[in-house]
Amino acid sequence: MAERHDTDLLFKALADPNRRKLLDLLHAHDGRTLNELCEHMDMTRQGVTQHLKLLEEANLVATVWRGREKLHFLNPVPLQEIYERWIAKFEKPRLKALSDLKKRLEKSHG
Repeated sequence: MAERHDTDLLFKALADPNRRKLLDLLHAHDGRTLNELCEHMDMTRQGVTQHLKLLEEANLVATVWRGREKLHFLNPVPLQEIYERWIAKFEKPRLKALSDLKKRLEKSHG
């Protein structure tokens, strides 16, 4: 049941365009402070904080304190797990079909 809860949190976190933008910002430049992230968001500091909290709960963002600054880092592991569970298995048959087609074309033209 815990895995389902984690997956639900993850998809909930990814469902919001503002949270996806925060993830994109961290992907472009990891280790940003709240102030740095707020500069790129069209919302209040409190709004950004709430979105970051949900991203942390979904394990998509990790934080580290550096002195009095809280730095935010992207954690790509949950995204990789989604890829492996929900996307990769659907790619395998298609990639195999492309490989088979390539071999057949090479045989017929070779």
